[in-house]
Amino acid sequence: MSFAALRDVLGVPSTPISIDPTSFVSYILPPLLSYLVVAVLAVTPQTHSLRVTLWPVAALLALRAALSLDFSLVKPGLTYFKTELILSMFLIATRTLEWTLAEEPLKRHVRPSNSTPSVITDALDLTTNFRGYGWDWSKGLHVPRETRPLTRGRFVGCVVLSASLHVFICGILQTAIQSFSPHTFGALHGGSIFDETLPFFIRYLRSSIITIFSAFRVYSALQMKYDLYTIPAVLILRQDPMQWPPEFDTPWFATWIPAFTGFGRVGGIFGAFFASAVIHHVILAPSTGQAEFWRMSVPFGMMAVGALGERTFLRLTGRKVGGAMGWVWAMSWLILWGNFIVDAWARRGVFGCSSTVDSVTPVRVVVERSVMAFDAWLHTF
Repeated sequence: MSFAALRDVLGVPSTPISIDPTSFVSYILPPLLSYLVVAVLAVTPQTHSLRVTLWPVAALLALRAALSLDFSLVKPGLTYFKTELILSMFLIATRTLEWTLAEEPLKRHVRPSNSTPSVITDALDLTTNFRGYGWDWSKGLHVPRETRPLTRGRFVGCVVLSASLHVFICGILQTAIQSFSPHTFGALHGGSIFDETLPFFIRYLRSSIITIFSAFRVYSALQMKYDLYTIPAVLILRQDPMQWPPEFDTPWFATWIPAFTGFGRVGGIFGAFFASAVIHHVILAPSTGQAEFWRMSVPFGMMAVGALGERTFLRLTGRKVGGAMGWVWAMSWLILWGNFIVDAWARRGVFGCSSTVDSVTPVRVVVERSVMAFDAWLHTF
């Protein structure tokens, strides 16, 4: 079956439609309900065959929603809402697949104090648990050390402050990136971060600065979203604050390629990074511009090569990469190949979206003028 035929079977409109109560019930509610049903089955014994039967339905409903709706409110500067929809539906499909592949019922190990075990409450926790903390399906998950107070009120207060701070930081960095080149990659039509008019060293110094800004922007956006998920989960769903540990553990201090180096086989390492490349390619789908998969697969593939290099170093020397030289190695390798990942984003017009500080005129003006002055100085070489 061709993709066009699949669209017809799913009833996908020829052009995406805006979100409203009717489209929500028609397109968003079905995958959400199927997500919950699979979660209920995942914690219920002797339901593996039923989960296997139901999963394709859940995945197709998620695909239908991702293809049918336009969350940008027909405003080009809000295309990141389309990205959020696609990512959410992608997560529904992949999470339910992981639950489906588990032959035994999933087990919950962490519950709020004085709570009574229940299939429905366990299923609700499973669907809203961001990383599977407290469940056996997230076995081996690294949990950063908690530094926030664990009393509910004070914990939520810290999370609200963190969300507010990271919203602001994300907006500052978005404006800063746009200001390097407002008429190319700073606009919705996109463009490359590599300025061919600059000398080689200055060109890649500039692109690396943009890459670093982009990395911290992504970090801030992810932390902001994690905080915004945490607040209703703790306040409304009454989940224990311990179920929402810190999301990050100072990744900027990493002294080794920070993911998947523990895989025992070469195929596992490359498979994990290939999956990352696919995810990043998928979430760029609603953006404008051209997209080639190699722009994600090559740099993520080189991340896997770096991870294998670390394993080789360990086997040859008996020492794990670390310390000051490990930090220099990790940051250099990540920034080098991160340039190409960020360039792929820039070519798709990702940095042309609206910033959260657009309405805070004094802040926006200061950031724009400072970055433009710095960029003008770079162009004097």
